[in-house]
Amino acid sequence: MIGSTRAIRVWAWPQPVDLRKGYNGLYALVIDQLEMDPLSGDYFLFVNRRRSSCKVLHWDGTGLCIYMKRLERQRFPALWRETTEGGTIALTSTELALFIEGSSEVGYRSLSPPATR
Repeated sequence: MIGSTRAIRVWAWPQPVDLRKGYNGLYALVIDQLEMDPLSGDYFLFVNRRRSSCKVLHWDGTGLCIYMKRLERQRFPALWRETTEGGTIALTSTELALFIEGSSEVGYRSLSPPATR
């Protein structure tokens, strides 16, 4: 699991992505399409069309990090199935951890209490 000592915000890209994209390609998606700051410290989740691989882009304070996982026997849940095109999907850090493990419940029902402000 991706570790953090602070509360994190996770934003999932609502459409399949060509995961051949590296730092610059994913950085551009965050800026141009999500209209967010990739240097904010938030986590940005991207999944390929087959839902067999995902990447998480994160600024750790000193540089951009990409975390990648490929599932061998199952698929990640299709987070974009119930979203309208162009909308972002907010996940909690718990939901991100479950998503990366391949849980089929993520995105279909609330798994974490709402964030407090």
